[in-house]
Amino acid sequence: MKAALSVILALGIANTTAEAGPALDRIQSSGHIVLGHRESSVPFSYVLPDGKPVGYALDLCLKIAEGVRKKLKMNSLAPQFVPVTPANRIQMVMDGKIDLECGSTTNNADRREKVAFTVPHYITGARYLVRTDSGITELAQFEGKTLVSTKGTTPLKSITQANNERALHIHVVEAPDHAKAMEMLAAGQADGFVMDDVLLYGIVASRPDVAKFRVVGKFLTIEPLSIVLPKNDPELKALVDEEMKRLITSHEAVAIYERWFLKPIPPKNTALNLPMSYLLKDFWKYPSDQVPY
Repeated sequence: MKAALSVILALGIANTTAEAGPALDRIQSSGHIVLGHRESSVPFSYVLPDGKPVGYALDLCLKIAEGVRKKLKMNSLAPQFVPVTPANRIQMVMDGKIDLECGSTTNNADRREKVAFTVPHYITGARYLVRTDSGITELAQFEGKTLVSTKGTTPLKSITQANNERALHIHVVEAPDHAKAMEMLAAGQADGFVMDDVLLYGIVASRPDVAKFRVVGKFLTIEPLSIVLPKNDPELKALVDEEMKRLITSHEAVAIYERWFLKPIPPKNTALNLPMSYLLKDFWKYPSDQVPY
């Protein structure tokens, strides 16, 4: 029955059934869907001063949630928001504490052993945020200096590996979240902050002293960012993938992108002015959850 249902869902012609799979069954019986959000991953998923979670990835998740509601023929489906961190986000999905993780998480081979991903919503790469007066423009200039990154992220893993392989003697330190890493850089406790460049631009844009910082260097990594969902739940995955592809082909996802990357965003009402990259444009021509990383 489940195998047949998976095929039906994948074809996009399912209605609803008592055997909808573990996550869909729970969503239908409880009347809510649990969305994991970040606290400082601007503009993907972050919290406003009034405590409201917002962001590009969250908007996509809310659209997906509406697609789930329609497929399950529910009159209403209430989203519940649960904060997650880079360190616990994967485990929260694995433990069933959230249905979708709506943030800035990289789809890579290591994580695919534990969780599933839908079609990437952004493709970025790790670079370096420095103080403008530092004179640093590339990785080699961090030799003997301190670089901070966020615990549980691929940039932290990648810079640690590069540091060891190239014998750069960089002091690599972990911060619990992006906000703390930025605080360390601003206070002079670190000489650079290595993270996905789009997140660095977002973090700086929300500060009053934007001119004091700049993003530098070549890409250390290529990061396809995706919404995360439970592994081994083909019914949920088929439905989420179908809805994500619909959002892309209908250009609804493009409008959501423009809302968060080209127009003023809260709380400062500052625009990031980051047009869609050719990498994402090309990938969305034939949207797939398969990434070569």
